[in-house]
Amino acid sequence: MTNTIFYLSTCDTCRRILKDINAAQYDFVLQDIKSTPITPEQLDTLREMAGGYEALFSRRSQQYKALGLGEKLLTEKDYRHYILEHYTFLKRPVVIHNGSIYIGNDKKTAEVLKQVLGL
Repeated sequence: MTNTIFYLSTCDTCRRILKDINAAQYDFVLQDIKSTPITPEQLDTLREMAGGYEALFSRRSQQYKALGLGEKLLTEKDYRHYILEHYTFLKRPVVIHNGSIYIGNDKKTAEVLKQVLGL
């Protein structure tokens, strides 16, 4: 997979991270997952890189609570299904850079990504 950032354009945190890493100066493919949903093939590739669908699944999604998913025991198949069903279930941003994957917006991930990019 080429250097890609899967993000949500309406997410302030995603926009801040893209600005912080100056994504425009790198050769990233930017994919807004709301306007261009993640494909099953892309998701399967991300799973291979991340070690599982659960690592890519966001429990912060409003849909998570609305669907009562916290009360259910979810399988890898379930995580895949929900991520493909609704874009908010993908933890974001997901950054692919030189064959490595960086998932989510926590400070530690953002700092590691900045170091990797030489910022």
